[in-house]
Amino acid sequence: MVKVRIYVEGGGRGKLKSDCREGFQIFFEKAGLARHMPSVVACGSRNDTLKRFRTAVSSVRPEELPLLLVDSEAPVSSNGKPWDHLLSRDYWQRPEGAEDKQTHLMVQCMESWFLADIQALRRFFGGRFKAPTEQANIEKIPKQDVLKRLKNASRNSQKGEYHKGRHSFAILKQIDPGKVTASSQYANRLVETLRKHLIPT
Repeated sequence: MVKVRIYVEGGGRGKLKSDCREGFQIFFEKAGLARHMPSVVACGSRNDTLKRFRTAVSSVRPEELPLLLVDSEAPVSSNGKPWDHLLSRDYWQRPEGAEDKQTHLMVQCMESWFLADIQALRRFFGGRFKAPTEQANIEKIPKQDVLKRLKNASRNSQKGEYHKGRHSFAILKQIDPGKVTASSQYANRLVETLRKHLIPT
């Protein structure tokens, strides 16, 4: 059985790191992986995430599969290859030995996933939350617009204006992975990769 470890952008230090790890674990459990879970490594910044992934790839064992998961920060070109995007936007070189299947993007940021499940946002923020308009393809919404929509919608809510550190991973626990993968081809690609390598056939 392959051991999958996902190096995730986000989390920083202390409680935020454990919140990040727990948020993604619950998301993956709800995506149907409860009995076949990957390990989640919260790495903090984008550059730190790449460094951790690079180190993992350089010393990988035959039974291990390290994955990289970072925000795309911008639209992804039509060819759909993550490393082409990361090279053109961030000047990141693909680590030697890394394959396309090991690299995954949250397009255009993790918060984009939240806009796929407006019902979960309503439940989380409570009264006076002004739900943003739903969009079939969340990947088309620019990152700044995603954050603006969340802040504007939540400004007068019971939990107050959206704050990344305070709210993000708590929301991640509540959203429906099925809605996210239906609205994001890259989220679907991630979940399908995990199913392929973790669930016995």
